[in-house]
Amino acid sequence: MHSALWDRRVSRAEQLAANGGPAASLLGFYGRILRQQRIMSESFASHEPSGSIDGDAGAIALSGIGLLQAVAEHGPGDLSAEASALLGSGRPAHQERLLTYWHTRSDRDFFSKALWQPYGQWLADTAMTASSACPSSVENRCPRCGGIPQLAILNATGSTTLEGNSRQLQCATCLTIWPFRRVVCPSCGEEDERKLGYYRSAELDHVRVEACEGCGRYLKAIDLGRLGLAVPLVDEVAVAALDIWASEHGYQKIERNLIGL
Repeated sequence: MHSALWDRRVSRAEQLAANGGPAASLLGFYGRILRQQRIMSESFASHEPSGSIDGDAGAIALSGIGLLQAVAEHGPGDLSAEASALLGSGRPAHQERLLTYWHTRSDRDFFSKALWQPYGQWLADTAMTASSACPSSVENRCPRCGGIPQLAILNATGSTTLEGNSRQLQCATCLTIWPFRRVVCPSCGEEDERKLGYYRSAELDHVRVEACEGCGRYLKAIDLGRLGLAVPLVDEVAVAALDIWASEHGYQKIERNLIGL
């Protein structure tokens, strides 16, 4: 099950990168990251973590060496240099960074986020709860780990509500998907439709920006009703132009993706 999810993500990234376009290089790089995350996930399946965040940080750091090496060899300048520094700093130093990320969830720490995602998804898929996880009862936070949503998914199950297509959010930390009301801002809870705007991409019209005039935040939504073959994490990256558009119009993203947009 775990491998099939990562396989779909890798295949989708490779497909979209091969199609060319302005985001081709981003998708090529993201495909490398996804392949390394798949390897990490497979390592957890064969050597099951304990579910203790403090106890498993070392295993996560060790399993992520391949990801660091891939970024050092193929990543953009700043990330490549940082990956090389991390590889030279030793695993204990990196463990501390992983633990700091768990408590802060900074979307500016690319490496810690990239390493936590396969671990977090493995825990979620095996129904194991991390010992120091902070499940949230707030509807706009992940019910498993309290993480911030990376993106929204429309019509993910084919079901509908009185408001139209179903809507879900996907956690940036553990990749858990949970239901969320459609006409409401995932950041501040604004429900006034006049303050909620939707802007689609011309090139990939199954991806749209969902922006709130109240708090000035936004995220991207992947409409599986328009394109059932889309893979939300990958298609969210594929339309980088929407992030640039949103930034130029004064909106701030709720959570940056692994590409930094």
